[in-house]
Amino acid sequence: MMRQGCKYGTHRVLEPQGVLPQPAWKIDNTMEISDNEILVDVQTLNIDAASFTQIKKDVGDDPEKVAARMKEIVAQRGKHHNPVTGSGGMFIGTVREIGPKLKDRDLKPGDRIASLVSLSLTPLRIDHIKQVHLERDQVDIEGQAILFESGIYAKLPSDMPESLALAVLDVAGAPAQTAKLVKPGDTVLIIGAAGKSGVLCLYEAKKRAGISGKVIALGHSERNAERIRSLGMADEIITADASKPLEVMHEVERVTNGKLADVTINVVNITGTEMSSILATRDNGMVYFFSMATSFTAAALGAEGVGKDVTMLIGNGYTKDHAEISLNVLRESPKLRELFEKLYV
Repeated sequence: MMRQGCKYGTHRVLEPQGVLPQPAWKIDNTMEISDNEILVDVQTLNIDAASFTQIKKDVGDDPEKVAARMKEIVAQRGKHHNPVTGSGGMFIGTVREIGPKLKDRDLKPGDRIASLVSLSLTPLRIDHIKQVHLERDQVDIEGQAILFESGIYAKLPSDMPESLALAVLDVAGAPAQTAKLVKPGDTVLIIGAAGKSGVLCLYEAKKRAGISGKVIALGHSERNAERIRSLGMADEIITADASKPLEVMHEVERVTNGKLADVTINVVNITGTEMSSILATRDNGMVYFFSMATSFTAAALGAEGVGKDVTMLIGNGYTKDHAEISLNVLRESPKLRELFEKLYV
């Protein structure tokens, strides 16, 4: 008789007992499904940028060492949950089996899907790592994963390559949340604007702020600034070190005549950028931390320490219709599609 599972996957938690799969240290990654689980044959993992950067910093830019570290994490934890950054990533694969409680879903064995929940809570088994793509944070594997009843996913679109869709869906929450947060006339600062999620957020910010708004893009190098410039989506481009708060604040003051940003969106993959985001935002403005490298403690106590009254949001990788909103960015913007195809296909 097939075992019954908890909607949220708590039946998979091995230690510590009583917690949900994401904060758990170790989960059960045996691939025999419960009545409310989906078994997927996994082809590619898209590792969270902060996690992949940390792994490469730890073991170097050696694909074999990166692969060994990833397999070590999964062997220890039953999931790809980086113990340093706390983040995971997502996968694409082919549905193999669907539990009987989920038979009424619009899903069948053989469907190609992308997971829209983090690998940090997803039971994963890696049998073999076929290729590590150091330049795009993606890893081709032979293995399997489990999606819980509460786990969200997207069927892969037919109008773009799978690696392209995976790159977009990995950060789908960021542009979708940007679309919700930015209002006509807003001054918006994107920190980490040249990265994968950054350019998608640039597009949505420009679209939502409109001709009466202003979009400021911050990149850490002239090369990044040139990428942003080529897209034509920023009204102002700043080249600065996001880990130096006063430098960033003065640059934002310069391009806003001292008014600062109404909305700041932080999508960098390095630590220590909380105060740059806070100081660059006007009092009663909004700071959205999408980066998994963000420290809640540094943001909360730092804002208090400088007497800054800003609303701070922690990036939620899910918002309603986020997959379709983000994929539509590439459909609407030939320049962004060309850039993503160059980087991720």
